[in-house]
Order: sequence, then C-alpha cells, then structure tokens
Amino acid sequence: MVARFINRDVCPPSLKNTAIALVLIFMPTLLVAAQPDLGTSILVALSGLFVLFLSGLSWRLIGVAIVLIAAFIPILWFFLMHDYQRQRVMMLLDPETDPLGAGYHIIQSKIAIGSGGLRGKGWLHGTQSQLEFLPERHTDFIFAVLAEELGLVGILILLALYILLIMRGLWIAARAQTTFGRVMAGGLMLILFVYVFVNIGMVSGILPVVGVPLPLVSYGGSALIVLMAGFGIVMSIHTHRKMLSKSV
Repeated sequence: MVARFINRDVCPPSLKNTAIALVLIFMPTLLVAAQPDLGTSILVALSGLFVLFLSGLSWRLIGVAIVLIAAFIPILWFFLMHDYQRQRVMMLLDPETDPLGAGYHIIQSKIAIGSGGLRGKGWLHGTQSQLEFLPERHTDFIFAVLAEELGLVGILILLALYILLIMRGLWIAARAQTTFGRVMAGGLMLILFVYVFVNIGMVSGILPVVGVPLPLVSYGGSALIVLMAGFGIVMSIHTHRKMLSKSV
C-alpha cells in the first residue's frame, strides 16, 4: 500500500506525502502492537520505513526520524511495554538469572547451537531437539535445530542460499523500469533480510526473543503463502521489465 501511494508522487516524496505514508505505516503497526505483539509490530513498521527509504527520502528526514525514535524508546519501555516484554529484554543480558523460566528458551538454544560443532550430530540425531529440551523447535527455534544437526557447514550453506536469494531480488529491484517496481521489490527483499536477521539473532542470544519465524524454513502455512506471494510479485516485476525494455 505504501509503495503504491508513493508511486503516485514524484520521488523523493514531499513532506506532506511522507506524513501520509507514515500514517499508513503506523495504523497497522498500532493494531498489531495492541494484540499485544511488540516484535511483529516493530517489523511491520520497519517494512514500511524500508519502502520510504527506497523511495529516496532525504537524509535530513531520516535523521529527524532516528532522533524521534530514540526519544520514544524510554516512553515505550516504561509506559507501553508489558512486564513479560521487559523481562525478555533483560533476559538478553543474563538469561542465567531465570534458567527455568524466561531464560529457558535462549539457554537451550545456545546449547543446541554450540553442541552442533562443525558437521553437526546428524539428521534427526540432535539431543536438544529430539529429546524435546528445545521448545518451539519446529517454528521460531528451528535454526538452533539445524545448527545442532547439520553443524556450522549446514548453517553456512543455508546463509549462502539466503544471501543469493536476497541479492537476486535486490538486483531485480535495481533494474526495475518503474518507481513502484523498484520500491516494491527492494522493500520485499529488505523485509526478508530483516526476518532472517531477527530470527537468527534471537536464537543466538543477540536479540530479545520475539515470535518471528525463519523464512522458508519454519513450520507455518500462512507465512509460506505470504512469502510465495512476495516472490511472485518480484518475479512479475522482473518479467515486466523485460516486456518494457522490448517495447521501447
């Protein structure tokens, strides 16, 4: 929706249209945050902001936005976040303070990743996953399962495939003939990158635990359908680029 709205304006968008685009971004963000699902709401906001960034937003406005976000963080922490959400952030610093409660997920995940070694324990031979020490092993924490069973080699192959996929999408975005195509394809690829980064960072203990699946790997039909639709849009943009170039 944001990409379509921006396509109506000359890039970079004017201040008025930027403000309207921000309203379009934060309306669904607030609805998701009210569930409450803070992690997904932040990713929804980032998705829209990526589209604005790709539309050629001035660095001055980007700087102002960064300052406003930094000023909003204390309000978010003290007044808007629930106790369990603040506890998740604190567990990032020291999960050992509550090893059987809030810190259990990340502790078991780190054990699984570390025990995988270079080549892993073998397919379906991971102790943390097969003995059910690791919760949510088929959804949010599936990266830890792969690290334990396939090792560093398997994880590097998975990351290489993600990089190839994202770079191919960004290549299509850079060569798109229209502003809408460039912004849409680039935004979808950046969103994919953020989801991969957040999931791996969460499982590795770098980021707080949020309910973010690993794209194309985690169990879930709805997430897979959305991903396939996004890839279809990117492929359509690439196909129309060829058609436009032949007609010129």
